[in-house]
Amino acid sequence: MPAKPLTSFRYLSFDVVGTLIDFEAGLVAGLREIAAEDGVDIDGEAALTLYRTARYTTDALRFPDDLARVYGAIAPALGLRPDPALGARLRASVAGWKPFADSVAAMAQLRQHYRLIAMTNAQRWAFAHFDTALDHPFHAAFTTDDTGTEKPDPAFFHQVFAFVETEGASRDDILHVAQSQYHDIGISRALGMTNCWIERRHAVPGYGGTIAPAEFTPPDYHFTSMAALADAVAMEFV
Repeated sequence: MPAKPLTSFRYLSFDVVGTLIDFEAGLVAGLREIAAEDGVDIDGEAALTLYRTARYTTDALRFPDDLARVYGAIAPALGLRPDPALGARLRASVAGWKPFADSVAAMAQLRQHYRLIAMTNAQRWAFAHFDTALDHPFHAAFTTDDTGTEKPDPAFFHQVFAFVETEGASRDDILHVAQSQYHDIGISRALGMTNCWIERRHAVPGYGGTIAPAEFTPPDYHFTSMAALADAVAMEFV
């Protein structure tokens, strides 16, 4: 059973890319657009596996600027031209990545009950596009440019804890909502937060474009969509 009722939180903190923004669909669409110009077909899951391997390396840059480098690394295996201009184009496509179908409505519902905080490994320029696509639901936002680090680094989370303390709250007042076991669910548990796993890939095997965790962390709350979380909150606040 969940450790705390949903009504007990003042804040919901969110992973953005993968939880609210459909980064896998956006990435595959960007690659397929490039591939179509050369008459090449791309298997989406294969492309995500290649992306995951190329993304998490010691020479990785901040996301999504790193997509230009990643493109050059994976293009040959996909039968694409390793042209730096195409890598730059893939990076630029991020500005058009869309929210999941339920994200905007769910966030609008949730902001009626909580202060919403974005915690994203994306750079600030990309988050600005995502925030607009989500209809600006956030009370505060922390990007990798702001924190100087990426989740699952505890330092990222500690900056958020320091922020809510300025508003008279603590980590106990936050429910952390995310799809990534590796970046969010495991570390939030280790830091003593209550968490909520949005299992976006519940109908698809594997971890797709997200690195697999060393071990699975059972979440405090578990939904397969943001809509289901919003509905659960609405039921508790009746």
